[in-house]
Amino acid sequence: MTQASVTETIQIRGLKRPVSRIALGTWAIGGWMWGGPDDRNAIATIHEALDLGITLLDTAPVYGFGHSEEIVGQALAGRRDSVAIATKVGLDWKDDHKPFRNSSPARIRKEIEDSLRRLRTDYIDLYQVHWPDSSVPMEETARTLEALVREGKVLALGVSNFSVAQMDAFRQFAPLCAVQPPYNLFERAMEHDILPYARQHDLAILAYGPLCRGLLSGKMTAQTKFGADDLRSADPKFQPPRFAHYLQAVHELQDFAREKHGRSLLALAIRWVLDQGPTIALWGARRPDQIAAVADAMGWHLSADDRREIDAILARCIPDPVGPGFMAPPGN
Repeated sequence: MTQASVTETIQIRGLKRPVSRIALGTWAIGGWMWGGPDDRNAIATIHEALDLGITLLDTAPVYGFGHSEEIVGQALAGRRDSVAIATKVGLDWKDDHKPFRNSSPARIRKEIEDSLRRLRTDYIDLYQVHWPDSSVPMEETARTLEALVREGKVLALGVSNFSVAQMDAFRQFAPLCAVQPPYNLFERAMEHDILPYARQHDLAILAYGPLCRGLLSGKMTAQTKFGADDLRSADPKFQPPRFAHYLQAVHELQDFAREKHGRSLLALAIRWVLDQGPTIALWGARRPDQIAAVADAMGWHLSADDRREIDAILARCIPDPVGPGFMAPPGN
């Protein structure tokens, strides 16, 4: 058992107990778009996360086309009651493994049974619509999900990548407890609308990509390369000339974290997300050593002066910032 642990918690409405404010994100564990799976390390990573005090795991059927959920189910054998599982619904795929949006009632009914089977559980703690699907009336999607809550297959409902208007539409037909947007030091669009909306309506924010796909780990250099099957090969942040701009910001943020707080950039990036509101940071990892530093983000805070200095670094280093829009899947 690792001695240092995650101690900060947050209550998501509908869940049985508070969950840790750092969750383990399992997209990379699925292997797809991350260079392939490594099941032995994946299971060891999940066990390490639990030992560190992480009590929320976030996954999705599309992460490895079922593989991530299967690994989570294997890893939680005998430990299911100590952890909350968040998974998703509403992405479909065909034999070519190109995801597309599908939030139809029939798709939802199929996905919930597939997810329960893969995860080896009889209920999902937090069930989230992965992407909004404009081809299906919101009422049909929301009422189908609300029925799953009444049936006891789901405890709480969330949405991911939804706008404020889409969340308003969803809330007309079903209770909404959480929202999952991209959020990190480099991708901050949600501060203008999603964040105040979440505060107003008591929604937990599951911030995905808090390390910006590894950029905020501080381990990348100008020589870092990404394979064709790596998500980052399609991310404009990792292409010239932007990559150099972001690496310069990383360098200055590393210096700031070390000189002002005696912390790593990684700890700074997570602490920054946690200090923004009712947030949970989804810490993605493929190996146990990649989450060893989670406790370094606990027990301290950034001041208003700190945040202003961080903003100045970003403004100085990144003249042409870009968001995560490249990740959006097509409609059906």
